[in-house]
Amino acid sequence: MKALENRNLENQNKNEERLQVEAARHDPVRFAELYENNFDRVYAYIARRVLTREEAQDATADVFHRALAGLPRFEWRGLPFIAWLLGIAAHVLSDRWQRGARRREVVDGDLDQIGVEDDLERRAILYQLVDTLPPDQRHVIIQRFVGQKSLREIAIELERSEGAIKQLQLRALQNLRDRMRV
Repeated sequence: MKALENRNLENQNKNEERLQVEAARHDPVRFAELYENNFDRVYAYIARRVLTREEAQDATADVFHRALAGLPRFEWRGLPFIAWLLGIAAHVLSDRWQRGARRREVVDGDLDQIGVEDDLERRAILYQLVDTLPPDQRHVIIQRFVGQKSLREIAIELERSEGAIKQLQLRALQNLRDRMRV
């Protein structure tokens, strides 16, 4: 009974969010509500991946600017709107890291710091690779590692068994490992 109530609540929230997105697509002023509902999660996602508060603020602003500009092309696919925003955030971070890497010159004496730069570059590549995963695998990875949801929560959301979600996660992680090696 509790699972049914949770599922009904989730469906209601998805429908409300979908209506908000549709309203914002037709009237950009309505985007403010989506901004308010999702700002904290986008900011937290970015803040964990940059060094300064200013960078986090700039990147978050860039995410919402790109989201507003791209809203007419947004297609509802049943995923929470935050998943789309976090995909944009990953691209914003990747773009910033690539621009930063181009500006940086590596001097022979700075070889010790290359490990840190390689890690940032790897993360940027990983964020881009997540976008190339099949939709179910991408959804599980985003919900699991960005949304911090348990396998059980994802299973309920997707109306699948926990074993099926584990398999999707396993395949997604293997896909990412294989693609990172190339």
